[in-house]
Amino acid sequence: MNNLTIIAAIGKNNELGYKNGLIWRLKEDMKFFKENTIGKPIVMGRKTLESLPKLLPNRTHIVLTHQDIVIPGVIIIHSKEELFNLIKDEEVMIIGGESIYKMFIDDVDKMLLTEIDKEYKDADAYFPEFNKDNWNIKVLSRKVENNISYNHIEYTKK
Repeated sequence: MNNLTIIAAIGKNNELGYKNGLIWRLKEDMKFFKENTIGKPIVMGRKTLESLPKLLPNRTHIVLTHQDIVIPGVIIIHSKEELFNLIKDEEVMIIGGESIYKMFIDDVDKMLLTEIDKEYKDADAYFPEFNKDNWNIKVLSRKVENNISYNHIEYTKK
């Protein structure tokens, strides 16, 4: 589906998170995330929603979960098919976590990855492996913040 986009920040070994939180909190990367998700539906798992300090303004929150839950201000779905029936022609951002990325990585035509030039040995959540040969790669920006180098990369499926 060409209207699904993954957005994630990953370390050298595809590290995503630790104890249901972000490993790196980089101001410019948070700005990149906001700029690319504002005004769009964001899809996440329940644990990712729970890791947010609050619902993110100006975004439709969609949580994919096996649980039967009700959360004010959040659309709850239980399958990819339900999401595909829900979304129209608008770009939908897949924001995590690990199991949600694994579920959708073969369905997306675009990924916006912040590739951080650092390792985090205690990570307990990882971005799925993917074959970079199947993607066109465009470096959107190169940054250094708090002595951490990182690149914003756009991957589009070949």
